[in-house]
Amino acid sequence: MPTHEVFNQVPPLVPFDFSRNPALLEGLHREGAGWAEPEVRELGALAGGFEAQEWGRLTNEYPPVLRTHDRYGHRVDEVEFHPHWHRLMEVAVAHGLHGSPWVDDRPGAHVARAAKFYTWGFADAGHMCPISMTYAVIPALRHNRELSQRFEPLLASRVYDYGLREPSTKAGLIAGMSMTEKQGGSDVRANTTTATPRPDGSYRIVGHKWFTSAPMSDMFLTLAQAPGGLSCFLLPRVLPDGTRNSLRLQRLKDKLGNKSNASSEIEYEDAVGWLVGAEGAGVKTIIEMVNMTRLDCVIGSATGMRAGVVHAVHHARHRKAFGAALIDQPGMRNVLADLVLESEAATTVMMRLAGATDRASTDPAEAALRRIALAVTKYWVCKRAPMHAAEALECFGGNGYVEESGMPRLYREAPLMSIWEGSGNVAALDALRAMGRQPETVEAYFTEVSLARGANHHLDDAIDRIGKELTDLTDIEYRARRVVELMALVLQGAQLVRHGHAAVADAFCASRFGGDWGIAFGTLPVGVDTDAILERAFV
Repeated sequence: MPTHEVFNQVPPLVPFDFSRNPALLEGLHREGAGWAEPEVRELGALAGGFEAQEWGRLTNEYPPVLRTHDRYGHRVDEVEFHPHWHRLMEVAVAHGLHGSPWVDDRPGAHVARAAKFYTWGFADAGHMCPISMTYAVIPALRHNRELSQRFEPLLASRVYDYGLREPSTKAGLIAGMSMTEKQGGSDVRANTTTATPRPDGSYRIVGHKWFTSAPMSDMFLTLAQAPGGLSCFLLPRVLPDGTRNSLRLQRLKDKLGNKSNASSEIEYEDAVGWLVGAEGAGVKTIIEMVNMTRLDCVIGSATGMRAGVVHAVHHARHRKAFGAALIDQPGMRNVLADLVLESEAATTVMMRLAGATDRASTDPAEAALRRIALAVTKYWVCKRAPMHAAEALECFGGNGYVEESGMPRLYREAPLMSIWEGSGNVAALDALRAMGRQPETVEAYFTEVSLARGANHHLDDAIDRIGKELTDLTDIEYRARRVVELMALVLQGAQLVRHGHAAVADAFCASRFGGDWGIAFGTLPVGVDTDAILERAFV
């Protein structure tokens, strides 16, 4: 036999339609956006096609480069991207994954956008960061009517118009967010950046921001200390007179993952900004943006889980070991089925949160549910993503450890969503804060999960356990992760019991609540219907 004859190797997954996902499409219709299915399917085929997959690969292989000065020594503060970055951005903007839902009066506009965001993210995760921030900036910007009226149509425009020019002269805008500083991190009230009022109504901004993603955005929301306290400001890259604002890009971060997206340190050297909201209300104003990007953290994690499932199952179907296809080996079936459960739970609850976002403006109960459900889900789903990616990679054996498989990129990307917009403790404590300050959120949560009562005794028992955990507030902050984890799992279980495939719901509740489950993935109890579960993932 020739030594280099290739056999027992897995064929390429590409092309693959990433919208072939029953949990996603079922949720799309259930949450009132069935009208968007053709566009979701269009994006799914595009995201998994040869062209878009190559765009994603190359933008991560050749990350952005900072150019602080031109050849003559003039300060330019620009970032050069691989040309395929702009192709990815063009598709995302053209399909309304950024600010478009805010000007779309069709029911389910945010649900449709969530499904499209999820689907297109399969091509590349990095460029979804500026897309997410542009989506999230609009509700915060509405605290300044003049700025909102001027810029909102451009932030929702489906034209990607790259390049630093005065914002009102462009066909479309991208927005970012710049909050954290060296000494504070998530503790944004420790910010030392200052904002001094000027006679023309603008503010003089001086300070240093430790993390600013997508620094080539057209404008940013930022926090600074004004005379009236910590406040929110809009800073454009280019001022109304056409001159560059004094936003100096000091360096780009060399990150674990998210390589295609530039993240930078920014120095404000007498930069010009305009107040958004009242002085002293900076956190209250910008938290609306943060909440929207937290939704996208959940969506991004759910996308990564589905990608891991798709790749792992595809590999197991075509790879043979010990005399049989990997997928026919009982131990591997247990692992794959467990990965599917985690993915379906994340996708199903993600779509419920998107539905609550659509209805929150007119339904107080949905607004209350969204407040608490998003906090607990952001904590748990984003926390599970790295472990899920690691297990999916391991299904490949040594092949998964090689860059060409694509799995290392997925693995490096996975921790970001649990860190962005508040890491684990911040998210868990935010859930407790919501319950303490807005008691109606607790009522909304129990109303939602109780809709599933009576269908699964494991779930019923878990709902009762949450009630007991919240009755005793002793050491509640110390127990925050444990309480919020259980709340997130129960919310997922309730959605699966009500809306998911019966085999998925039963296995999820038996393993996550019934006590017959180990620490690692692949420890589902005997008797689980792995055939029905794996059919949800076959590609």
